[in-house]
Amino acid sequence: MKPVKTLAAALLASVAFATTAMACEITLRSSDTHPDGYPTVEAVKYMGKLVEERTDGRICVEVFHSAQLGEEKDTIEQTKFGVIDLNRVSMGPFNNLVEETKVVSLPYIFKSVEHMHHVMDGPIGDEILAAFEPHGYVGLAFYDGGSRSFYNKVKPIKSIDDLKGMKVRVMQSDIFVDMMSALGANATPMPYGEVYSAIQTGVIDGAENNWPSFESSGHYEVAGYYTLDEHLIVPEVLVMSKISWDKLSPEDQATVRQAARESVPEMRKMWVAREKASEDKVLAAGVEVITQIDKEPFMAAMDSVYEKHVTSDKLKDLVARIRATD
Repeated sequence: MKPVKTLAAALLASVAFATTAMACEITLRSSDTHPDGYPTVEAVKYMGKLVEERTDGRICVEVFHSAQLGEEKDTIEQTKFGVIDLNRVSMGPFNNLVEETKVVSLPYIFKSVEHMHHVMDGPIGDEILAAFEPHGYVGLAFYDGGSRSFYNKVKPIKSIDDLKGMKVRVMQSDIFVDMMSALGANATPMPYGEVYSAIQTGVIDGAENNWPSFESSGHYEVAGYYTLDEHLIVPEVLVMSKISWDKLSPEDQATVRQAARESVPEMRKMWVAREKASEDKVLAAGVEVITQIDKEPFMAAMDSVYEKHVTSDKLKDLVARIRATD
């Protein structure tokens, strides 16, 4: 199936180029697994608008949403080799490649969304963005990924014991797999696009994600229980292929980088509104939302995850600096 998907993606991309190449000297292809209208998709569109305006139409950004160019794992590879120019990706799939991304993917590393903003908008965020470059990517900006919580079709999760033996989809990340094991569940890594049918058919019992993803994917239609344990507050990252980046002049590079940074506050405004709209839609559909939950046992269970993944002095220092940030 994979070669067919790759061919279809290539054909789709070539059609888009035919319509945009006439107007723009450079067209940057940007990938996102989320649907059109999703805050990350709209943020990259906003960035593209700024770039087009500031280069007098020489550089355009074409956003391919809804996994049109493939699921995240595949698009990460394509971005490295310059087949895709820009990519909005969850941090998890980068964990085994860019060591620093492990730390911001750890459960309960951030005290709140506001704390995450303070960290990622400062020197620590810049340091993590720079860590992508040796691997063939240029880190441009961090977007919000909300607070991730558990949902399933079997029963309400009110305590850590309710997770025992449950088959839960996670991103293809060792940290996420180990997190689920520490909680007593059976982690099932799989692409985001396969989750709906997997829950529906009983291949898995549930998954974990934020309000907008839970809603926009339609997962709330097949998973009637949502527990606000907020175990992860993981920023998402916008990267550019180093191959594509190096083709730009220093002036155009600065324009792209600045436009990406300016898209962040716009994304955050859209995110807050989208979270509320998604929550309202899920509640109206009759999903049982569990808000009263003791997080302490969940947090205590994460000691083994930190011990396994925070092994180098560099990562230990990064954890300490994040925790020391107000």
